[in-house]
Amino acid sequence: MTLVKRGKDTWQVRIFLGRDENGKTRFFNQTVKGRRKDAEILETKKKRELDLGIFIDRTQVTVDEYLDNWLEVSAKPRLKGRTFDDYSEYMNRYVRPAIGKINVSKVKPLDFQNLYSQLTEKGLSGRTVRYTHAILNSAFKQAVKWQIINQNPASMVDLPKLVRREMRVLSPSECSRFLASAENDRWGIIFSLALSTGMRPEEYLGLRWKDVDLESGTVSITRVLVRNRKGGGWSLEEPKTPKSRRIVPLPSTVTRDLAAHRRDQLAERLKVGPAYENQDFVFATEIGTPLLHSNVSKRHFKRIVVEAGLSAELRLYDLRHTCATLLLLEGISPKVVAERLGHASVVQTLDTYSHVLPTMQEDATNRLEKMLFSTARM
Repeated sequence: MTLVKRGKDTWQVRIFLGRDENGKTRFFNQTVKGRRKDAEILETKKKRELDLGIFIDRTQVTVDEYLDNWLEVSAKPRLKGRTFDDYSEYMNRYVRPAIGKINVSKVKPLDFQNLYSQLTEKGLSGRTVRYTHAILNSAFKQAVKWQIINQNPASMVDLPKLVRREMRVLSPSECSRFLASAENDRWGIIFSLALSTGMRPEEYLGLRWKDVDLESGTVSITRVLVRNRKGGGWSLEEPKTPKSRRIVPLPSTVTRDLAAHRRDQLAERLKVGPAYENQDFVFATEIGTPLLHSNVSKRHFKRIVVEAGLSAELRLYDLRHTCATLLLLEGISPKVVAERLGHASVVQTLDTYSHVLPTMQEDATNRLEKMLFSTARM
């Protein structure tokens, strides 16, 4: 390493990096404006990075190479398995083919803007483009911290408008038809639980019997079932936010149905014998393994929807939306609904179910009318 004075309060840190495939010597050069002490601090830092094997030469590294390093060193240690897989997949599918070969120090805001425009033109949703941007923004923000680049080009772009997917909600009468049809299905208990608790599919498919208290009629949500994209298989992970960990009271009907389901499951387990993989799942296959979300939806939920004469576009997740909407329409406090759903805050609940607010305001106005004016003008 060499420290060279280049002018008043200007220093150059020069580091020998070896030779490339053609035998040409390679150096890392970075100019530091300030005290000699500042240059020495950078010199020491780069030496330590070389020793640890995490040194990045910003004059040579491409976006592909930087993303490889960022994902492994920065992202992987702090992300859950499924989220890390998502990050890797989004980068591989949408980013690397477009800008992966560009030198990381030469990427401009316009490169990102063009990338997002191309993705939008291909028909990707605003949500997908924004998620891609969020990953890139995090990656290049770290590049600034690592002093690979001076500013984050991802922070200087315009993002596509986020268009919310239309939410489909069942009316009380439609719920009755749906539940009546579900009674004839092997997994009807799943759908009555989903509709009455507002749980997410990954939450109720990850439920274990130790999470269910049939005496008090509650379920504790402490984990979610995650399907691994690479190599298949599954895992149980912590919920994304602290508020997602919660205890949800059950209607007495659902509690009784769960108890009956428990008895049926134990009988099936005895029939299968040693081949049964006891993972303690509330909802499991004939051999004890967790259910696939896609199978539950396609083979059971969709059949019930058709049999009940409901919209074929109804999704499994819409049972959660229905639960929240019906509770709000009944005048239940948004805070209580937020706690039931496991939302990070009541603001998220009000934002998600803003379509219910006009009706709630009308009801509030009518109640005020009765309280304030029912006797005043008699």
